[in-house]
Amino acid sequence: MLQVQDKTILGFTEDHLDALGAGLTAREIAQQGSVWLRADVSGNRRAAVAAFLEPLLARDDLRIVLTGAGTSAFIGECLVPAMLAQGRRAEAIATTDLVSGPGLFFQPQVPTLLVSFARSGSSPESLAAVALADQLLPEVHHLIITCNAEGALYRAAQTCRSAYAILLPDATHDRGFAMTTSFTSMLLTAALAFDLFPAVAVERLARAALALPEQALPTMQALVAGQFRRVVYLGSNALRGLAREAALKLLELTDGQVVALFDSPLGFRHGPKTIVDSETLVVVMLSNDPHARRYDLDLLRELRRDGHAGRVLALSGRPERELGADCVEIGGVDSAGDLELALPYIVFCQCFALLQSLALGLRPDTPSVSGTVNRVVRGVTIHPFTEKT
Repeated sequence: MLQVQDKTILGFTEDHLDALGAGLTAREIAQQGSVWLRADVSGNRRAAVAAFLEPLLARDDLRIVLTGAGTSAFIGECLVPAMLAQGRRAEAIATTDLVSGPGLFFQPQVPTLLVSFARSGSSPESLAAVALADQLLPEVHHLIITCNAEGALYRAAQTCRSAYAILLPDATHDRGFAMTTSFTSMLLTAALAFDLFPAVAVERLARAALALPEQALPTMQALVAGQFRRVVYLGSNALRGLAREAALKLLELTDGQVVALFDSPLGFRHGPKTIVDSETLVVVMLSNDPHARRYDLDLLRELRRDGHAGRVLALSGRPERELGADCVEIGGVDSAGDLELALPYIVFCQCFALLQSLALGLRPDTPSVSGTVNRVVRGVTIHPFTEKT
């Protein structure tokens, strides 16, 4: 079993991080590699998950909808490209869309597997999406992946018509404001449950994640010192969903003081590129897929050639001489698929967001100074849905 041995995290002692209001978030970021090994869907539970899923996945008419709110929704966005490559009919639709437009997104004539991701399992939209699916779909099955045994969603799974709930270890239930361990652990669990990458990959990904904070610390410190007002994350296919999560993490932990955007490298040229100026950091998450990587590198070269961005950084799973010093190369993942790459890539982005938050004088465990944004969303009224006749 891999362990985090260092008593410092990102150059800070744990006591200092606690005093700065960052201890929870820092530990939750640093623990991820170790937690992934425990969160693996293996042994008896893997057999039980397979017994639930295999009869469903054998059906040609099955529609798979991956859902969640906020960060939990982006898990589905990362997974869908790999599921489509398997020949599955898979879509990522946020609970926030399903709840506001159930008649638009649910298809009563199609057998559906609703895969719900939830850290706390107490967000009103998560519960409402499950209830609406039961209301509107004659045949619906539920796979629920959650981190909280006390959550309403986990309890609801016990009474659903056809449901299986995967409850992850308590260590995945982040106590800090931002979802870190919960995001990566739910992503990993779903990837293994749907055989999107091999279980033998988990240990090498864990090693990469555990080594990354120390390995990349000088680069992250230099980025923070650059005082960028805007940060753009770019990724292709599965990594586009990850870029969205990276941008949200920076927005959350900096309380919106740093503007963060996301896009695909090809899509970025179509208007969003206008945001680039001398106070902009662009992070290109390079794909390991040879075809997608060509497009990623084309844009990376273009941005560096333009010279308008304050800095253009590459995250890469493979060594490439032209990437130069402005590159964080993740060790041991040169043959990994992009869904695998997503795990160590997001650890880098989480670490950077934490350091940026501290540099702004915020308390990352509770970064919202106004208190208007909460760890578990509040203030949502769920309105009953009446089908049109």
